[in-house]
Amino acid sequence: MRLPRRPRLLLPVAIALVAIVALFFLFSGIYTDYLWFDSTGFTSVFSGVLLTQIVLFLVGAALMVGIAGGNMLLAFRTRPMFGPAIFGGGSGADRYRMALDPHRKLIFIVGMGLLALFSGSSFAGQWETWLKYINGATFGQQDKLFGMDISFFMFDYPFIRMVLNFLFTAVIISIALAAITHYLYGGFRLQSPGVHASRAARVHLSVLLGVFVLLKAIAYWIDRFGLVFSDRGFVHGASYTDVNAVLPAKTILAIIALICAALFFAGVVRPGGMLPGVSFGLLVLSAILIGGVYPALVEQFQVKPNQQGKESAYIQRNIEATREAFNVDKTEVETYNAQADPTKVETNGDTSVSGVRLLDPALVSSTYEQTQRIRGFYSFADPLDVDRYPDSSGKLIDHIVGIREIAGPEQSQNNWINRALVYTHGYGFVAAPGNQVDSSGLPAYDAKDMPVTGPLVTSTQLKEPRVYYGENEGATEYVIAGGNPSRPQELDYPKTGGTGQENTTYTGKGGVPVGSFLNRLVYAAKYGEANIVLSGDVNDNSKILYVRNPRDRVQKVAPFLTLDGNPYPAIIDGRIQWIVDGYTTSNDYPYSQSESLGDMTRDTSTDRRVIAQQPSDKINYMRNSVKATVDAYDGTVTLYAWDNNDPVLKTWSNAFPGTIRPAAEMSAELRQHVRYPEDLFKVQRYTLSRYHITDPSAFYSGQDFWNVPGDPTQGDKNIKQPPYYLTTTMPGGTPTFSLTTTFVPRQGPNLAAFMAVDSSAGGDYGRMRILRMPSSTPIPGPGQAQNAFQSRFAGELNLLGVGASSVRYGNLLTLPYAGGLVYIEPVYIQVAAGGGQEPYPILQRVLVSFGTKIGVARTLQEALQEVFGGEQQQQQQPTDEQAQQPSQSNSALNTAIGNAKKAYSDAQKALQASPPDWDAYGDAQKRLEEALKALEGANVQTTPTASPSASPSASPSPSGSPSASPSASPTVSPSPTGSQAGGTS
Repeated sequence: MRLPRRPRLLLPVAIALVAIVALFFLFSGIYTDYLWFDSTGFTSVFSGVLLTQIVLFLVGAALMVGIAGGNMLLAFRTRPMFGPAIFGGGSGADRYRMALDPHRKLIFIVGMGLLALFSGSSFAGQWETWLKYINGATFGQQDKLFGMDISFFMFDYPFIRMVLNFLFTAVIISIALAAITHYLYGGFRLQSPGVHASRAARVHLSVLLGVFVLLKAIAYWIDRFGLVFSDRGFVHGASYTDVNAVLPAKTILAIIALICAALFFAGVVRPGGMLPGVSFGLLVLSAILIGGVYPALVEQFQVKPNQQGKESAYIQRNIEATREAFNVDKTEVETYNAQADPTKVETNGDTSVSGVRLLDPALVSSTYEQTQRIRGFYSFADPLDVDRYPDSSGKLIDHIVGIREIAGPEQSQNNWINRALVYTHGYGFVAAPGNQVDSSGLPAYDAKDMPVTGPLVTSTQLKEPRVYYGENEGATEYVIAGGNPSRPQELDYPKTGGTGQENTTYTGKGGVPVGSFLNRLVYAAKYGEANIVLSGDVNDNSKILYVRNPRDRVQKVAPFLTLDGNPYPAIIDGRIQWIVDGYTTSNDYPYSQSESLGDMTRDTSTDRRVIAQQPSDKINYMRNSVKATVDAYDGTVTLYAWDNNDPVLKTWSNAFPGTIRPAAEMSAELRQHVRYPEDLFKVQRYTLSRYHITDPSAFYSGQDFWNVPGDPTQGDKNIKQPPYYLTTTMPGGTPTFSLTTTFVPRQGPNLAAFMAVDSSAGGDYGRMRILRMPSSTPIPGPGQAQNAFQSRFAGELNLLGVGASSVRYGNLLTLPYAGGLVYIEPVYIQVAAGGGQEPYPILQRVLVSFGTKIGVARTLQEALQEVFGGEQQQQQQPTDEQAQQPSQSNSALNTAIGNAKKAYSDAQKALQASPPDWDAYGDAQKRLEEALKALEGANVQTTPTASPSASPSASPSPSGSPSASPSASPTVSPSPTGSQAGGTS
C-alpha cells in the first residue's frame, strides 16, 4: 500500500527546512563576522584568513578524496571478473558484499563526503603554517648543525611535516579502503595455506605499500633536521648522541627505506610475497637496531659516563640559542658588592627612593571601589594598573590608574532593555600618585568623580571619559547604542536631583549599524534575541557594539599574535586608550629551550585569576613585536610594529600587508605611556634564572641557578612573586621607570640577584641589568625581610588590626640604595566602613629594611630616617629610682592602653558612619599614634632588663574592644604626631 502523496512529501520538506535554518545560522555567523571586521577596518584579515581556509579546505578535501577514493574505485574496477569463485568456494565476505553492494554508490558518496569534511577541516586549520611558509622572512643567521637559515626551521620545516603527515594519512586510508574493497569483491582471500590474491590486487597493494615506504624514506631524511629540537640530551637541541648516532642512523634508514620501497615496487612484476616480506622485515629490523638500539648504546656507554665533557659543545649551543630566542643575550650582569650594614654606608642626601610607589595596585583596587565606584553598577579592575603622569612641576610620577567600568544593572532591574540599551558604558578615569596618600591613608586622587575632575584631567586635557570598550567581564556581551539623539536613554552618570541620572547617546564611529532589517535579523540569530528585531528603540541610528574587551578585540584582528595578559588604560591625545602588548611566539627555534608559556608567566596575579593566564603552549622564541591600542570610546584598534627586526613579524606583515603600522606613526604622548610588557619580562626572568650562566661547565653543575622567590606577602612559597613597576635608580644611573624582580638561590633564602629593565620608551628602553649579590656577604631575601617585618612589629600591627580591621601587607619592593638593597613595604589596615560597605585597605605604616636594621613610620621618609638617620632607639636600662616606682609605671601603662582603646573606638565609629567621617578618622589615628608612643615609653619604664622592649600586641577582649598586652619585640620610634600617613615622599 502506497502512502498518500502529502505524507511522503513531509520528510523531504522537513529536511529542506532544517537545512535552510542551518545554512541561515552559518550565514549569520560568517556575515556578522564580516560586518565586525568591516567596522574595525580589518577586512583584509578576515578575507585573508577565510580565503586561505577555504582554499586549504578544498585542496585537502580534493587530495584526500582523490587519493583514497581513487584507490577505492581502482580496487573496485580491477575486481576479478568471476568474483570470489576464482579461488574456489565462498567466504565470510560474501554476505557483507551482498548486503553492501546494492547501496555501494550511496555508501561511497557519504563516506567520501565525511572524509572530505574531516580532512579538509584539518588542512584548513593549518592556515598559519601555510601563510608562514609562503611569506617567510629570512633570519640572516644559520644554525650550528646544518648551516641552514633559521627561517627553514621556523617556517619551512613545519610545513613539510604537515604535508608528510597528510600524505601518510591519505596512503594509510587508501591501503585500508583498497584492501577492504579487494577482499569484498574477491581480490584476495585469507585461507590456508596462505593469502591468495589476484594479480590486480597484488600489484595495487604492492604499489601502495611501496609509496608508503617511499614516504617513510623521505620522512627519515626530513627527521634529520628535526634533531635541532631534540630533548634527548641534557638540554634541548641536538645532543652528542643525536649528532653522532641518530643523525647518521636517520641517513642510513632513509637509504634502507628507499631500497625497501624499490623491493615493494618489484612485487609488481614478480609474483609471490617474498620481496614484500623481505622489505618489511628489513625495514623493521633496521628501525629497531639502527634507529633505536645503536643510539641507546651510545648514550649509555659513551655519553653518560662523561656527560659533562661530551655534551659541553651542545650545551653551549643551547645557551646561545636560548638567550637569542628570548632576547636576553644582551643582558648586563654585574657583581654588586652590596652592603648589609646601614652604619657603614653614607646616603649623602640620596633621595632616589624617596618617591617610590607605596600604593599596591593589587590591594587598593577595593579602596577605589569603595571610594570612587559612586554606584553599585560600576566596578574597577583588580588589580589596577601602574602608569606615569606628570605632577604640578612636570615631573613624571608613578600613578595607580583605573577605569570606572559598567558592571550591568542590579538583579531586580536586569532586563534586556537595561542590559542592552541603558547600561551601555562606563564613565571616568580615576588616578592617584603612587607615592602619597591623604591624611586618612586614602589615595590622593588627582583624577576622580563623575564628571571627572582633578589636576590630571586638566593637564592631560581628557575630552572623552566614556568607556564603551573595557575589561569588565561582568558587562553584557553586546550593547546597542546611538539609537535616538533627540531622546537619549543611555545612562551616562548619576547626578543629584531630577531623574537622578544624566543620559547620553553614542556618537562614536565604532560598532556595526543595525538599522537594516537584514542586519537586525542576523544579529538576532547570532545572540538568540528576538528583541533586536522587535524593539522600537532600535532604529536607523543604532549600532551594535560587541567584542568589547580590548584584549579580545586585538586578538580577533591579529589572530597570529599572543597577547599580554594585562592591558592597561592611558589618557592619550585627550582620549582613554587601552594599550595591549602583542608577542610573536614560536616553538621552532633551533637549539632553544622549550618551556610552557603558562608556567613561565604564572605568579600571584595570574594564580588569583585577576590577570589573564597564558596558555600552556610550549614556546622557545618570543618577541614583543607589536604595541596595540584600543580606543575606549569607539573601539578603534591600531597595531604598531614595535620590533622591526623580528622576522616573524615581517612574515605576518607580508601575509597581511597594511594591517600593522610602523612605530614611527605613534604619537609622542602614546610613546610616553608605552612600558615594557609583564609577560615577556616574566618569561625572560624565568629564562635568566638559569641562562645568566654562559659557561657550559657551570651550567651543567647548576650550582649558581636561581629561583624567583615566592610571594612573601601571600604566605605561599610555591607561587612566584610578581614583578613590579616602579621608578628605580640603578648604580651609576638616574631614576628610571622600570620593571623589577629578585632572585634567590636554588638552595637558601638569601638574595642572589636583583634585575630591572628600563620600561620607558626611549634610548635605553629594554636595557636589562642584573645585580649579582656577593657570595661573601649574605643579603636577606624577600622572605627573610618579610619575616623580619612581621616579627619585629607584630605588637603594633596587631594593635592596629583588632576588631573589625585586619592588617594587609602591600607589595614588598626591592631597590638598590646606598650601596646595598633596601626593602620597602606599605602596611594597610583593612577596615569595614558603615552602610554595609565591603572592607577596604587604608595605608597606615611604611616598613623599611636595610640589612638587619628596620624602620617603621607613617611616611617613607620617616622610616628611612629610622634606618639611615642614626642608630635605632635602644632600650634604656631602668634606674634604681624607676625600679622603685612600679605603681607610677603601671599607671602610665594603663593610661596609654586606655587612650589607645578610645582612639581605636573613635576611628571605627568614624568609619562606620554613612558616609565615613574621614576628618574624625584622621584625628583618631593621630591620637592612636600618640597613645602608641606613650605605650612604648611606659613599656620601657616597666621593663626590668636590657632586652628589647615590649611593644604592644592586642587581641579583642570578650566585649570586642582591644586589650593590649606586652609582647617581646623591639621598640619602634613612631612618626611625629600629626604627620600625614604616607605623605608625599
